[in-house]
Amino acid sequence: MRKAVLVTGASSGVGLALCKRLLEEDHELHLCLACRNRSKAEAVRAALLASHPLAEVSIVQVDVSDLQSVFRASQELRQRFQRLDYVYLNAGIMPNPQLNIKALFSGLFSRKVIHMFSTAEGLLTQEDQITADGLQEVFETNVFGHFILIQELAPLLCHSDSPSQLIWTSSRNARKSNFCLEDIQHSRGQEPYSSSKYAVDLLSVAVNRNFNSRGLYSSVVCPGTMVTNMTCGILPPFVWTLLMPIIWLVWLFHQKPESLNPLTKYLSATTGFGSNYVMTQKMDLDEDTAEKFYQNLLELEKHVRATIQKRNHQS
Repeated sequence: MRKAVLVTGASSGVGLALCKRLLEEDHELHLCLACRNRSKAEAVRAALLASHPLAEVSIVQVDVSDLQSVFRASQELRQRFQRLDYVYLNAGIMPNPQLNIKALFSGLFSRKVIHMFSTAEGLLTQEDQITADGLQEVFETNVFGHFILIQELAPLLCHSDSPSQLIWTSSRNARKSNFCLEDIQHSRGQEPYSSSKYAVDLLSVAVNRNFNSRGLYSSVVCPGTMVTNMTCGILPPFVWTLLMPIIWLVWLFHQKPESLNPLTKYLSATTGFGSNYVMTQKMDLDEDTAEKFYQNLLELEKHVRATIQKRNHQS
């Protein structure tokens, strides 16, 4: 039976590169592209099938910053699939990133220059906005939309006889100092992207705590520094090319989900000679905070569902 793999944000950047590599590893996959833009997804699907004609590539249209879209896509996926083996939760945004020039130049002449470029700590601020669902856009896109997707797809993911795996695209920019349980949407801060990626790390740990017994496992990865639409909004492509190599991570696709450490982040890296390898990093969090965050998300889910039902009833 073909393995079924769902990838969000599959039409460009990390998601597109991931789809190409997954098909190189297993050219008979059923790969489902979860994308906002249907026409872009159709073009990607055609290109993937041209190079991997034995694969099955399908599309589901979903915008994770729009919960109505997430509910519609989830219903469609439940009708199409009996199970999903892997879900790559990759879609994300970093809106209007602003580079702190002063911090950049002071960091260039400090002992933390490598750390600064590998994590972007202190370099980037963003201007967030409110979505139609009344949530912070970065939080809803990077975290909450995917959380709702998991909740809705639980019947396809929870099979104790054969585990399924969630793989989240996190970042080395995920900073504990930018996250607050009393403001999980980061509405009062200036680094919503960093906060959202730390929230992703917490959520992955909480998913393992609540779903491992049902056959669902979760891991967090950092694909490394690369040239994508997101990073080009910060610096020109040629600058990134000079700073860091482009690297992709599919190593987790070959691992047994139950064998992976839930408190470890897996990072893609490249040697000076161009060889790719995977390194591990213990996440700077505790399971109690992860569980509190998960409970906060459940409460927010109840509130949002009630609001959407009321809005639909009124219309």
